[in-house]
Amino acid sequence: MSRKGNPYDNARMESFYKTLKTEEVDLQDYLDFDDAHCQINHFIGRLYNQERLHSSLGYVPPAEFATRYHCA
Repeated sequence: MSRKGNPYDNARMESFYKTLKTEEVDLQDYLDFDDAHCQINHFIGRLYNQERLHSSLGYVPPAEFATRYHCA
């Protein structure tokens, strides 16, 4: 852990939130909270974790990377 208030502590989550906002939230018109909850869960569970390529993982989705890592 670094000192209190260090912006680099939260860099991974900030990057994820930026991706969530630019690739999902800003492009949708949600009907209500339940619709937003459903659509965001779909984005994270299906698109972000299983389909979206991540450069930090060698351009494979996180689910595929985890499968490769745990099977090796």
